[in-house]
Amino acid sequence: MANKRRGEVALHLGDRRYTLCLTLGALAELEDVFGVADLMALAERFGTGRLSSRDLLTLLAVALRGGGHDLSDQDVANLPLLDGIEPVASAIADLLVATFGAETSSSNPP
Repeated sequence: MANKRRGEVALHLGDRRYTLCLTLGALAELEDVFGVADLMALAERFGTGRLSSRDLLTLLAVALRGGGHDLSDQDVANLPLLDGIEPVASAIADLLVATFGAETSSSNPP
């Protein structure tokens, strides 16, 4: 079961349930893969809301390993998407909010 206090998000693919988590090591791996200097730059990159399928694959692979799953990038690329890409994109969006927090829009006052 995913522990939201630890920033974990659950994802069901096929008949398997996975836990996604961006640990400190996972964040460092993402900084390296995306060629950014720090967490702020990483958050800004993801904050655009525009992610390619390669971005989703990278995020998913790193987050799965952060969640304790011993899967290579190729293993992750071959996971079944029986319900389409939406569950993956939604879980990644939830994971990014859990990790970096949600930005408050200036058009929605507190």
